[in-house]
Amino acid sequence: MPSRLTPLLAVAALLGAASLFAQETIRIGEYASLTGKEAAYGETSHKGILLAIEELNAQGGVLGKKLELFTEDNQSKQGESATAVKKLISREKVVAILGEVASIRSLEAAPVIQGAKIPMVSSASVNSRVTEVGDYIFRVCFVDSFEGAVLAKFAEDHLKARRVAILTSVSNAYSVGMSKVFKERFTAAGGQIAVEQRYSEGDKDFRAQLTAVKAAGVDAIFASGYYTEAALICVQARQLGLNIPIFGGDGWDAPPLLEIGGAAMEGTYLCAHYSPDNPSAEVQNFNQRYRARWGSLPDAWAALGYDSAFVLADAIRRAGSAEPKAIRDALAATKDYSAVTGRITIDAKRNASKSAVILTVKDGKYKFVTSVAP
Repeated sequence: MPSRLTPLLAVAALLGAASLFAQETIRIGEYASLTGKEAAYGETSHKGILLAIEELNAQGGVLGKKLELFTEDNQSKQGESATAVKKLISREKVVAILGEVASIRSLEAAPVIQGAKIPMVSSASVNSRVTEVGDYIFRVCFVDSFEGAVLAKFAEDHLKARRVAILTSVSNAYSVGMSKVFKERFTAAGGQIAVEQRYSEGDKDFRAQLTAVKAAGVDAIFASGYYTEAALICVQARQLGLNIPIFGGDGWDAPPLLEIGGAAMEGTYLCAHYSPDNPSAEVQNFNQRYRARWGSLPDAWAALGYDSAFVLADAIRRAGSAEPKAIRDALAATKDYSAVTGRITIDAKRNASKSAVILTVKDGKYKFVTSVAP
């Protein structure tokens, strides 16, 4: 009896494995910070992804199949991203994964995803080390080296700053990487970093660091971390009489920045991936569709989430297959894809070559200043 059942069980196992790529839907995973400290990023990125999936399915799906999205919340906690993607891969049998916004979360999850040989498309993790994890890891945003270089040029050309202070979140890979590139580029152009101060994610009192900045007599302050600490830095800087330009990267780009910082954010600057003020038809049409679905204008994270899903769908379509290796190869060949955040070409390091925008805060709102090409 056992000898007769064994071949049947073997056949069943083979059929079960084959069914992974013969399912009725194309199963896509997403891991995101939907709760916790970084939820302002994760929530809107998720809304952008959901809108993209809905639009794609309304158009008939991809390769004649509907896309099915499986989402895991990492709660903005260390350790949860790796757990989330393991579930997506082993339990949900996804063929590709979207996420994350925060570089620190992507750096945690990417080795697991690379090991499983499942393609991952990050919407907004700019730290250069993310795609260095392996050949299955991609992104649709520019990298921190480009962002740091853009901000160094902006400080020199637009702000006319010669002496700058840098405030870096040493527990944040994104902040550390951008500060490093900014310092290299700004000093190479003849500028001086008069003082460097450090803090950690979750800190709330920056008066000691800002007192040292004030004593150094700088022209501007570069705060390279995320929006919560950046807003508090701006508030406390103004309280200490530091009425000089303060600027940062795309980590500032979230509604809570203005809610926490209030009037202290007026006249500050940030580098961003997207501006709803951009007059292009692509951007304005996306704004209308997003507002109709969610009741608000999209921010950069929503636009990037939307683009990540469409770039992935485009790769599946060009691959003619929902097999992970075929999707990976098609993602690597992406060239001049017209997305809402700009035309995207995936380079040899699996990064997106595209433009950045500079925004300022005026009358309590983000305003477009300029666009900077690679």
